[in-house]
Amino acid sequence: MMHMTFYWGNNVTILFDFWRTNSWLSYSLSLLALFLASAFYQYMEDRRVRFKILAESKPASSEPSIETPLLYGRAIRGWSLARSATAVIFTVNSAIGYMLMLAVMSFNGGVFIAIVVGLGVGYLVFRSGGGDEVLVTIDNPCACA
Repeated sequence: MMHMTFYWGNNVTILFDFWRTNSWLSYSLSLLALFLASAFYQYMEDRRVRFKILAESKPASSEPSIETPLLYGRAIRGWSLARSATAVIFTVNSAIGYMLMLAVMSFNGGVFIAIVVGLGVGYLVFRSGGGDEVLVTIDNPCACA
């Protein structure tokens, strides 16, 4: 039966029927895997933002004139390797994010804590910057953009 409130214990099904924990060892290894997946999510998000900056920083081969239609000019010069890599990384990162969300929906307290702490540690390690990086303002305030 699926829990609808948070509970504590080592008997939990995470994402799939075959990913069940029935001992403290399997539970601990599962929490470690979720922690690492959460940190990897932050790493991938950092890579995505860096590829996006790279894709946008490349100068266009020719500046569009005032007569160039907006959609036409964007469609012709918009595709690049960096932009395609950004889309692939966004897709992979979205899948990881949704899988982490579904894992939290197991309502196990340990799973929740492992994912949240993994996201925090991943942000600290991969995305908090060291002061030598240039701050980038992203126009879209949406967390998923």
